[in-house]
Amino acid sequence: MKLYFSPGACSLSPHIALREAGVPVELERVDLASGKIVASGARFRDVNPKGYVPALDIGEALPLTEGAAIVQHIADSHPEAGLAPAAGTPARARVNEWLTFLSSELHKSFGPLFSPDTSDEAKQAAITKVKSRLDMIEATLADGRDYLTGADFSIADAYLFTLANWTGPTKIGLADQPRLAAYQARVAARPAVQAALKAEGLLEAA
Repeated sequence: MKLYFSPGACSLSPHIALREAGVPVELERVDLASGKIVASGARFRDVNPKGYVPALDIGEALPLTEGAAIVQHIADSHPEAGLAPAAGTPARARVNEWLTFLSSELHKSFGPLFSPDTSDEAKQAAITKVKSRLDMIEATLADGRDYLTGADFSIADAYLFTLANWTGPTKIGLADQPRLAAYQARVAARPAVQAALKAEGLLEAA
């Protein structure tokens, strides 16, 4: 599969899922500022008219887009990897619940913090909202679970790990969420996550 990505962006989530599933992945880096595919210089919008990552070439006329849809496709097409419970089960509904929350409530809340046009007032409002969402996740982890839905790593964890990383460049940090900080370190130590981070230039190769 070919994944169009930008280092550390939300495309890191499906990148991690692909590596957790053991799927060989061809990476195409996208410069979001210029809208160009780095290797070829081609317009990324000619691949994905939406103009943003991630996009996954699955052998059809158009790539699959939207991170939550992509990670579910990866999990469903490689069930042996155990990245999500079977469709139609309550356990799968919980994973989907988290994917929806992360996409609509946490991911979008970070948006103003990455825009140079955002006013200081709007940035402070965004920080407050992000922190409230992180506090909700912190409370979920209070029962000692290793991952979002329990003992097993899932595609929801690939997404949360990616978003929680953004607390670094935005200076929000995780000092007020020690359980989430420990969770973040636990996920970061997974071999597939390490491989994805190294491939994107976010972690030095050993």
